[in-house]
Amino acid sequence: MKSLTLTLVTLALLIVPGVGQTRQLAITWPQPQPPAGGAWASFPAPRLDWIGRFETNIDKLKDGPYDLIFDGDSITDNWQGAGKEVWQQHYGALKAVDLGIGGDQVQHVTWRAQNGSLAGQDPKLIVVMIGTNNSGQNPPDVADGIKMLLGEYKTRCPHAHILLLGIFPRDPNPASPARAWVAKVNAIISTFGDDRITYLDIGAKFLQPDGTIAADMMADGLHPSAKGYVIWADAIQSVVDQYIPKPVAK
Repeated sequence: MKSLTLTLVTLALLIVPGVGQTRQLAITWPQPQPPAGGAWASFPAPRLDWIGRFETNIDKLKDGPYDLIFDGDSITDNWQGAGKEVWQQHYGALKAVDLGIGGDQVQHVTWRAQNGSLAGQDPKLIVVMIGTNNSGQNPPDVADGIKMLLGEYKTRCPHAHILLLGIFPRDPNPASPARAWVAKVNAIISTFGDDRITYLDIGAKFLQPDGTIAADMMADGLHPSAKGYVIWADAIQSVVDQYIPKPVAK
């Protein structure tokens, strides 16, 4: 993540840290630097370019509380784009919300969790897939950041089970450095499962036998198509069913 060289600006945000409570949050730019030797992924930080999106997510909480929360980057965010019809089919009848924001790295999602994106929520299940935008950073550092994020979910949503997805494959070339990086991070976070966290790597479902990614699955080698969202939804359905009872038909 590149350090910011913006002119100093202070922004005031109205956020909701708890039911019926509000407070002002001041964000000062440029961003502070992590401690010497620190890693970006473990240094929660906001993004100046998504303040509006963050506020939109806060507004979504008015329709909660939610039983099912999806969180992450553009791959999650696109449930409301390429995956919109699939979302409606699988989660439209549930109290479900998508909090993903395109471009987010691990530290951005952690900051959001610390600053109101889970306020007043007591979900039964949180589905998170994050990390691909930290590509190129030291895999253990990124994994540490993901562990910090999981800790935020556990603390702020004490009754939630967490479905931690392995980072999806990126780059059509199976021998690419990006693929190797994803594998290294996933190997570490695969050990994070416990009584409240289920780790699930569904990445192989997006691959052809030779390891490449079909264009109709991820046209850019990163973001799933509608077909990709069908595969994602089907792959996690058993976990969703385990923690969220299906609505009773009227």
